[in-house]
Amino acid sequence: MSVNVGKLSAEEKEKMYSAATTEMEYRVELFNKMVGSCYEKCIDKKFKDGDLNVGENSCVDRCTSKYWQTVGIVGQMLGAADQAAMQQGR
Repeated sequence: MSVNVGKLSAEEKEKMYSAATTEMEYRVELFNKMVGSCYEKCIDKKFKDGDLNVGENSCVDRCTSKYWQTVGIVGQMLGAADQAAMQQGR
């Protein structure tokens, strides 16, 4: 979506800024939850090495992949539900 910000009113700019801020906060929260979840699931708490071992590395890779796939599916389902609700409201 391309918008010429110079032609927007102050109120429209504030709404756009607020929406972008909310989206950014949501993305940061989502990322932090993914990190916490995959850390708990995959990382050995004894910290024997400074780097991830092969098992931890592949676990983190699978965990993050599944997490983002799930987020995508849930997003699609919520979008479809919102769209259906909007069509019924017409």
